[in-house]
Amino acid sequence: MGTFNSVKNIISNKYLSMTPFQISGIGAILLSILLLFVNIILALVPLILFVLLCAASPFMTKSGFFLPVISRGDRNKNAVSLTFDDGPHPDVTPALLRLLAKYSAKATFFVTGENTKLYPDIIKKIIAEGHTIGNHSYKHDPLLMLRRKKNLYNEIKFTQNVLNKFGITPMAFRPPAGITNPRLRPVLQELGMYCINWSLRALDTGNRKINGLAKKILKKVKTGDIILLHDSNPNGIDTGLLLNEIEQVLIGLKKSGLLVKPLSELTGKDVMKKRNTGQKK
Repeated sequence: MGTFNSVKNIISNKYLSMTPFQISGIGAILLSILLLFVNIILALVPLILFVLLCAASPFMTKSGFFLPVISRGDRNKNAVSLTFDDGPHPDVTPALLRLLAKYSAKATFFVTGENTKLYPDIIKKIIAEGHTIGNHSYKHDPLLMLRRKKNLYNEIKFTQNVLNKFGITPMAFRPPAGITNPRLRPVLQELGMYCINWSLRALDTGNRKINGLAKKILKKVKTGDIILLHDSNPNGIDTGLLLNEIEQVLIGLKKSGLLVKPLSELTGKDVMKKRNTGQKK
């Protein structure tokens, strides 16, 4: 009886750990087999629908189709979190840090390994001022999720190695453009990490469209939102204009009674750990 229960628990746990991708794939195959007895052409429908779903899901950034994805924090907390992608950048990040300090706001910076190597002093300043750092791949390859598993692993692992030199180990990974695939789950499991995206963005296309950024954010913001912003400067943008938009976001959130909280507080999951002390944040 004990052996039977053990086997039952193993099967149950394995089923519960399956992703929607795996469950829907198995379901599509089983349904197709059943439909073969009705109509051969009709049996293709579940498989075609599954393929279409797989093609669309990578771009559904809030979806956990391929793996668990955190895209929002606790709605019961009267707070939001600010996250900045693609940096650090010498024209933007230091000025942004001064602005955040002015409003006593803590943010999370999802940095690339490549930029981290270029601007180590900025990374040190981010950490020293109490912000957290997440992994955003090494080169921010927009086609990363089309690469082989080995490429995906290396992009994340190389960035971890670079950031380890600053005494931190990121636990949160944000894929470029928020795109996921079935290979990402085992890679993150191997590295002891998790995937996190966002619930609100201004569609600034990586700071290429910053006019009206604050208005777009403040119009839709809700409790528990993880807000996506950028501290990059892709086309030599007006840094002053960008900082003004971000300051308007901070002012607007305060007027709305929403607190800016660290991402780890909003989600209940550590963003990084400090390797020298074992302290998590």
